[in-house]
Amino acid sequence: MKIFTIVILLFTLSGCLTSNTFEKNVGLPHNKWKSSFKPSFEFDITDTSSNYLLFLTIRHTDAYPFSNIWLNVKTSLPNQTTPTEMKTEVPLAQADGKWLGRGMNEIWEHKMPLNNNGTVHFSNRGKYKIELQQIMRENPLPEVMSVGIRLEKIVN
Repeated sequence: MKIFTIVILLFTLSGCLTSNTFEKNVGLPHNKWKSSFKPSFEFDITDTSSNYLLFLTIRHTDAYPFSNIWLNVKTSLPNQTTPTEMKTEVPLAQADGKWLGRGMNEIWEHKMPLNNNGTVHFSNRGKYKIELQQIMRENPLPEVMSVGIRLEKIVN
């Protein structure tokens, strides 16, 4: 009985711990991403002494016709009136056409850095907002099921 009580107590306390990860994904209607559809993601930063890893998460079918995706990433910082914009290419396949992500049947899932090495440092506390827009030549972009971001705190 004591072991059962300890296990229940541990599960209860672990539910109170704060997570070092933020992840949110948005499904795309009919597996097509229109350039006018700009999903946005808001998260709070309280620890400005740590570094974070920032990833694009994307899920597509095996019929996705490109080996990459070009994005316009718009970032709004706390107490900032004008967001910063960055155009970035995210590779999704190797030169030989093999997908870089994890696949299950005809669905592929990627977790790719949104900048060169994925490391980001937030110098201000508060609410941040990241908006993603696909800027590929084909519009709507076919065979994209969902898109999102994942932010992981680097724990030393």
